[in-house]
Amino acid sequence: MNPLRYERASDQASALALFAGTPGARFLGGGTNLVDLMKLGVESVDLLVDVTRAGLSFIDIDTDGATHIGAAARNSDVAVNPMIRSRYPLLSEALLAGASGQLRNMATVGGNLLQRTRCRYFQDLAVPCNKRSPGSGCPAIEGEHHNLAVFGASASCVATHPSDMAVALVALDAYVVIAGPSGERRVPIDDFYRLPGDHPERDTTIRPGELITAVYLPAPTAGRSSYRKVRERASYAFAVVSVAASLQLHPDGAIADARIALGSVAHKPWRATRAESALIGGRAEPGHVREAIDAELDEARPLPGNTYKVDLIRNLVVSSLEGLAHGGGREAQL
Repeated sequence: MNPLRYERASDQASALALFAGTPGARFLGGGTNLVDLMKLGVESVDLLVDVTRAGLSFIDIDTDGATHIGAAARNSDVAVNPMIRSRYPLLSEALLAGASGQLRNMATVGGNLLQRTRCRYFQDLAVPCNKRSPGSGCPAIEGEHHNLAVFGASASCVATHPSDMAVALVALDAYVVIAGPSGERRVPIDDFYRLPGDHPERDTTIRPGELITAVYLPAPTAGRSSYRKVRERASYAFAVVSVAASLQLHPDGAIADARIALGSVAHKPWRATRAESALIGGRAEPGHVREAIDAELDEARPLPGNTYKVDLIRNLVVSSLEGLAHGGGREAQL
């Protein structure tokens, strides 16, 4: 047993005050990832600051149509919220595809964004891992890596980010709202996450002492969307590859707007910007979509054990966009 303090924050200000000055402090939401890592010995915590009763469980719509989701909102509550289901069906689908009902009832939005990789070497203290101990090495590169990164990896780390929700939020151009000693800031979610480079121990750009307070979603845009997830068993499993996609067509059938975010392929949710650019103006036919996603896949650098992901990404994107073009998925209610 490792001794630790537990404090329950009554509001945002008290949460930040309790956290300040304690290097081994962590904010606690549902605990569905952090507590597991504490049990494994991966996380060593001196102080847990519980923020679940700090007034951060809201889901609000602004007058301009944008939406704020509090960091302590439960994943299950967000997924079934009528406003989210009608205005951001992509987010609802992604949340319902993640974990089990019991875990969704506990997990929070902020905790989901900050969950750590499920790479087996990261979770095993008996082996080296650059994410746990920088400079110790990455045994996954030569070892078991069938479900690890094909984009944006480095010689230091080939881990993937596990969140389904974050993939949808990247496709929705969401922002992460962060409070800290220097005040509040709003960070595009694609910039919130970082690639491993030489510092794989840093998953995000959050600063010491900062607290995620909300997710900001711009007003919904026209078009149909879907979240598709390939996994090794039918439920309660992390993705092998996932695709959050939305498509807006001109009256003549040409593509007006396309958004594609990929999950479980990189250290962060991967926005397929090259594919999106290549799609605009064409038609959502298999040949054109395949050419567009191949422009993205030119950047892929798979390892020997996960080359299959390249074909899987291509096929899943083609199938997803073709389905949206023919009335599949769901349309956001503006």
